[in-house]
Amino acid sequence: MAHTRAPAACPCGATRTLAHRPDATVVRHADTVAKAHPPGTDPADLALRLTAAAQHPEVFLRPLSPTPVALHGRLVTFWPYGTPVDPDDPDAAPWESAATLLARLHRTPVRGPLPAMRGPAKAAHALTRLRALGDTPPAAVPVLRAWATLPPWARAEAPVPDTIPSLCHGDLHLGQLVRLPDGPWRLIDVDDLGVGVPAWDLARPAAWFACGLLPAEEWARFLDAYRAAGGPAVPADADPWAVLDVPARALTVQTAARMITKAVVERRPLDEVEQSVVDACERMITLPPRERHESGK
Repeated sequence: MAHTRAPAACPCGATRTLAHRPDATVVRHADTVAKAHPPGTDPADLALRLTAAAQHPEVFLRPLSPTPVALHGRLVTFWPYGTPVDPDDPDAAPWESAATLLARLHRTPVRGPLPAMRGPAKAAHALTRLRALGDTPPAAVPVLRAWATLPPWARAEAPVPDTIPSLCHGDLHLGQLVRLPDGPWRLIDVDDLGVGVPAWDLARPAAWFACGLLPAEEWARFLDAYRAAGGPAVPADADPWAVLDVPARALTVQTAARMITKAVVERRPLDEVEQSVVDACERMITLPPRERHESGK
């Protein structure tokens, strides 16, 4: 894919691993990025998600091919290489661009069949992994209790309550943005793309703000830009937490579960940031979630 006319043994030596995790491996070769998707990925669902991304180049980085390729038991997709957000320059974080892209996505009519947005399913998977550790770590107790307070749809135990389908990214964070040379920011990663509650896409920055990990100014920049772009997930002039509360709680619990699991595997105590997320779960237990989820309508 990188060199359509090159021999099989490419001599350019430009291959570089960008990410290698149990659920995904991402490799760059010249200007092409190949992503191996999680084992067990449904090929029909992934093809639908690729098609949706290709149909909306004003929001998503366009895939180089609309069809995933099977390789060594994994589905692989191919993309142009884009420059990611610089994690070492938080002041330059493109919060307004991320919010504007989400608003465009959420306003986009759903074309044809699409699987459900996988946000709640990913949260449930993080809790499953936490429970699989065996002996429950003390830090996991408030996390599991906070999870139990969430409504069934947020735990992937029931259909989402939205009656009007919205196209959602499903796993929004700044690592999901890239830009081509001299081009605007675009979203990447279609693994969780689908129909669901659009407030879920705002939930991670909302959760970071609620946990004290995202400054109020940056949260305001993100939320104001989303509203200015006509994003439908929250009311234009009313309390956004009426719809953000449940998804933000779910993302907080998911994040805490992942952090505890990682710390246990690495045989180390929680660091300060990880403990702050667990503490947020502790606070959630005493305050019942607000369960309005009409996508800002």
